[in-house]
Amino acid sequence: MLTDLGITAAELKTDVVVIALAAVADPDLALAGLARIFAATDSPDALRTALRGEQDFRDRLTAVLGVSAGLADHLARHPEDCAVLRGAVSRPGPAELRADMLTAVGAIPVDATDDQDPVACGTEPTAALAAAYRRRLLHLAARDMTGVATVDAVAQELADIAAAVLEAALAVARAELPAKAAPCRLAVLAMGKCGGHELNYASDVDVIFVAEPVKDEDETAALATASRLAAGLIGVCARSTPEGSIFPVDPNLRPEGRAGPLVRTLASHRAYYERWAKTWEFQALLKARPVAGDMALGQAYADTLGPLVWQAARREHFVEDVQAMRRRVEQSLPASQAGRELKLGPGGLRDIEFAVQLLQLVHGRTDDTLRAPATLPALAALAAGGYVGRADAEELAAAYRFLRRTEHLLQLNRLSRTHTLPEDPAVLRRLGRAMRFTDGPNEPWWQSAETVIRPDPAVEFDELWRRHARQVRRLHEKLFYRPLLEAVARLPSEAARLTPAEARARLEALGYVDPAGALRHIDALTSGVSRRAAIQRTLLPVLLGWFADAAEPDAGLLAFRQVSDELGSSPWYLRLLRDETKAAERMARVLASSRYAAGLLLRAPEAVAIFGDDAELNARSLAALRAEMMAAAQRYEDDAEGAVTAVRSVRRRELLRTAAADVLGVNGPAGKALAATAEALTGVTRASVETALAVAVRKIAAELRGPLPTRFAVIAMGRFGGHECGYGSDADVLFVHDPLPGYPERQASDAAHAVAVELRRLLALPVPDPALVVDSDLRPEGRQGPLARTLAAYRGYYQRWSAPWEAQALLRAEPVAGDVALGAEFTAMIAEFRYPEGPGAEGITADAVREIRRIKARMEAERIPRGADRALHVKLGPGGLSDVEWTVQLLQLRHAHALPALRTTRTGAAMAVAVQAGLLPAHDAAALMAAWELAARIRNAIVLVGGRPSDMLPARHRELTAVARLLGYPPGDAGQALEEDYRRAARRARTVMEPLFYG
Repeated sequence: MLTDLGITAAELKTDVVVIALAAVADPDLALAGLARIFAATDSPDALRTALRGEQDFRDRLTAVLGVSAGLADHLARHPEDCAVLRGAVSRPGPAELRADMLTAVGAIPVDATDDQDPVACGTEPTAALAAAYRRRLLHLAARDMTGVATVDAVAQELADIAAAVLEAALAVARAELPAKAAPCRLAVLAMGKCGGHELNYASDVDVIFVAEPVKDEDETAALATASRLAAGLIGVCARSTPEGSIFPVDPNLRPEGRAGPLVRTLASHRAYYERWAKTWEFQALLKARPVAGDMALGQAYADTLGPLVWQAARREHFVEDVQAMRRRVEQSLPASQAGRELKLGPGGLRDIEFAVQLLQLVHGRTDDTLRAPATLPALAALAAGGYVGRADAEELAAAYRFLRRTEHLLQLNRLSRTHTLPEDPAVLRRLGRAMRFTDGPNEPWWQSAETVIRPDPAVEFDELWRRHARQVRRLHEKLFYRPLLEAVARLPSEAARLTPAEARARLEALGYVDPAGALRHIDALTSGVSRRAAIQRTLLPVLLGWFADAAEPDAGLLAFRQVSDELGSSPWYLRLLRDETKAAERMARVLASSRYAAGLLLRAPEAVAIFGDDAELNARSLAALRAEMMAAAQRYEDDAEGAVTAVRSVRRRELLRTAAADVLGVNGPAGKALAATAEALTGVTRASVETALAVAVRKIAAELRGPLPTRFAVIAMGRFGGHECGYGSDADVLFVHDPLPGYPERQASDAAHAVAVELRRLLALPVPDPALVVDSDLRPEGRQGPLARTLAAYRGYYQRWSAPWEAQALLRAEPVAGDVALGAEFTAMIAEFRYPEGPGAEGITADAVREIRRIKARMEAERIPRGADRALHVKLGPGGLSDVEWTVQLLQLRHAHALPALRTTRTGAAMAVAVQAGLLPAHDAAALMAAWELAARIRNAIVLVGGRPSDMLPARHRELTAVARLLGYPPGDAGQALEEDYRRAARRARTVMEPLFYG
């Protein structure tokens, strides 16, 4: 082929045509196209001379031929059209394009002010129009492929070319009307990509037709003529000619779609959109633009229906309808095709367009700057207005241009409609080479002295496409499913885009109980021109939606305002809000779900940083907590109160970390999360007690002016000892001491008592951080007995005076602080009492069993508040915590002496051993554990939601719903569903418990 072009073998390395061919996207395709043109032209020498002597012409022609076999076909039919690529080329205006197309069909171009409608003449006007259309595509593609025209400009010019074609096609349709056809006014409005000035090289052109009679003519006859003209226009553009067809014209966006009349009057259009139109039809109207026919009538259509577009967001379920439509489009794609669909697939053009259009429709009602029909200008306006972050807008715009250019290149190849990215490496290579706009010419195909290694264009393109698709999908989900609502786009204090009444209505619809109060908070957060206010103006609309997704949006907004008031001037806080979407969303969810967590955060707002890092939500080890608390306490060597205040500050931060992880569900499914929470809270309590004990011992020793005269240990009891602490749990403990040799027992007891009193005082000091109540009421003789006893005194009491319930309480005893050896001695001493060896096979006597049952029945009868629904008391009610725990503890009292594995302080572990040993059927254990876990989760959720402990499932609907939502129940009847689930689980547990416990 090169020889046919007059290129010798010696010239291969230096010939300018060869070098130009080597630089294009597909050199083989370009060479084949060039050979066809030479074969068809009557002046091959002149073409050869122009190719070698005119660089611009050479670059344009070879660049087009390197991507488009379809345009090569056109040039093979019309080699003289190569002339449009020579000399200076510039973008034609819409008027020039209209005149060009009308001239092609033999219609006399008229000015827009002329009343005369152009009418085609000649024998083959449709073929002439198709040829003129492709000639204009050739002219544009040359500028496109040589980087003279941007993607934006290409899409705009394609829309202008299509509009000119529609005008000329209408002229052909007029020529085909019967002689006696009634006169009419007909306007053609472009919709979709053509209306938005963002058309492709090969695309349907969506249109709507509107018609009116001329003066006093009959409307029915005029509509009949208009319908023939509309159908004729569609037929002209679809007609097969030697030049091929032009493009499909699709009128199916009209009212009622294919079932509706092709042409309507303006009044009929308006009536339809006011009464019957669906949400998607208003979205389609966003891009409506008059392009052909009676432009005055077309403009009247746009002026009449335009305002309706910007009221559509007020329709019920508007946002949900738009989101659902996008999901339906995705679901309609074949699975094998969806992943490579540039237009409709995930991460494709529709993701960008739907997100932009939704934000336009939501906010454009009050912000005129957003009413741009084209995607990129609209995206720029959204970024300028603060509705989309600048970085997000830049990423979306870059991806949009990349995807549009890819689509253009695919369609240019055969001038055919396609939106699917092939897997053929040759196609990907052509795309990759064509995309290298800013590169210099590709290296020559021969080996040069200085070889530059470049990535395979196919691989490079594929990686770039996948990266853009991932970014588009991420940003689509971020923007499309968290739309910025117009109720807070601009606040009332800034000459509001919404009236106060409208803003309150929107906030109330979102679920805010006090919308007027919410508006005051919003105003306080966003007023002014500070950087903080600007960032919060952008973020708040999203935050308001996140608050509304939780149970307490009003409380969340108030807490956010308080945190922002404290930290608003901190640069890192502003960066966190601006750059860490996940952190902002987590903070919003926690603040609007948990008054307990919000209260902890407000005591030290800088802890908000934990929301930005997944690792920061993981519970810290006991060793790490102990080390940090001890180090904090040591900084206050002579100030016991200051030392424990520092310790409690660490404790507060850890409680927040645990609560946040709980609210956000980062600890896994329900049972696993409950265990993780209990272990974390137990570890925090233990480290706090250990450190406070060290501080108390140091203080008492200083007062005694010598070492403590006794060994001292703290024994955890109850939930503390069972590693089952909740947010409302006290620290149940026993204090034990053992006098050192040479010290009188009275002196040792006084010192031990002083340490115990000081420990409790320090952890309950009235400081901003939450107190830790140290409860020693499980000690011998209860509140009447000494606060601390010697090891020997404990042994004597348990041997002579203890009741069966006290042996039961010892099942959860575990040393947690103080003298390790003393703790171990205490544990060894109580073994005979908590794991008794009875006269028979069972460890506990029958009398002791009867006494335990009597006490349990008395608790059920007396300790549940009068008038309360016993079934909803999660601790003492039927099937509640105590039912399960007392049942398991009775099994331990009976069998742990013979079954060492049962000697555990943990309810779940003891139950698992009982099942393995055949003491408890697995299905019964499952029923007990389900009720126990649900009751424990409910108790925690009650504290998290309300900030106060309670053992009753909330009676008020709003509080119950908040607890249920925190526990993961979906909106709707969440509270009722939770109550029903608990009643069901508790009934099953009680059915299992009664024969096991009461016999």
